[in-house]
Amino acid sequence: MKVNWKGVIPAITTPFNADLSVDEGFLTKHARWLVDEGSIGLVPIGSLGESATLNAAEKRKVMETCVRAVGDRVPVIPGIAALSTIEAVKLAQDAKAIGCSGLMVLPPYVYSTDWREMKAHVRAAIAATDLPCMLYNNPIAYKTDFLPQYIVELAGELPNLQAVKESSADLRRVMAIRALAGARMQILVGVDDAIVEAIDAGAIGWIAGLVNAFPAESVALYRYAIEGRKAEAFALYQWFLPLLRMDTVVKFVQLIKLAQHRVGMGSDRVRPPRLTLQGDELREAMATIDRALATRPQLKAEVA
Repeated sequence: MKVNWKGVIPAITTPFNADLSVDEGFLTKHARWLVDEGSIGLVPIGSLGESATLNAAEKRKVMETCVRAVGDRVPVIPGIAALSTIEAVKLAQDAKAIGCSGLMVLPPYVYSTDWREMKAHVRAAIAATDLPCMLYNNPIAYKTDFLPQYIVELAGELPNLQAVKESSADLRRVMAIRALAGARMQILVGVDDAIVEAIDAGAIGWIAGLVNAFPAESVALYRYAIEGRKAEAFALYQWFLPLLRMDTVVKFVQLIKLAQHRVGMGSDRVRPPRLTLQGDELREAMATIDRALATRPQLKAEVA
């Protein structure tokens, strides 16, 4: 299936049963709901999907479940992240064998070093298949920064590198990549509370987090921004921002799963070392979510 990078693509959470095994039944339901609400693809086993806590068999199971759930409706684009290059290559090859349509390639979980070594790692994962790939740049989380000139260098060597998920939170990067790469690279934003600004700068897609709980609002916000409907985008963004900021902090997984739980689409279970929120953190998060729900805008029904 051809990958369309232009739209809202959820970085989907991984649901767990009470014993912390993967809840395949709810994952199926959640994946279909996100697509029904307008998502154009799914990114499982990324950072928000708690990939670092899943073993290889569980990662395969999550990918298989997502592919079965959505069929040929939208592409499944799993995160390819590992401690070693060998492991990343194997995961990429597994993804293709399972039927995934593309890959989101990350730097190693722990080891961060110079461009020569980081390029070799992501290059091996991208070259492991012919699937269309998106490079994930998140120097805040992974301590590896793929500068615009590095991204363009890699794209010049690998025709299946089509896109970059830019999560540096520096909007100047969007313009810098555009200036160097032109139409060669599709730019997607991976920071929820910068989506409108990033689209203004030239991003065409959104790898989104709060979409897991608020898909209709996420798709509407993206649509208003990409269509230049400034007043509507500003009004919805103003309401949404307290929630979107939950995607930018250390406990973003706990917060987004809590939002899912609050809207009746998932539980707040996370795998250790993460723990569910308690005390003041929980009260403050619930207050933010409940304020948003109490003032939730009525979205206009539109013909696509």
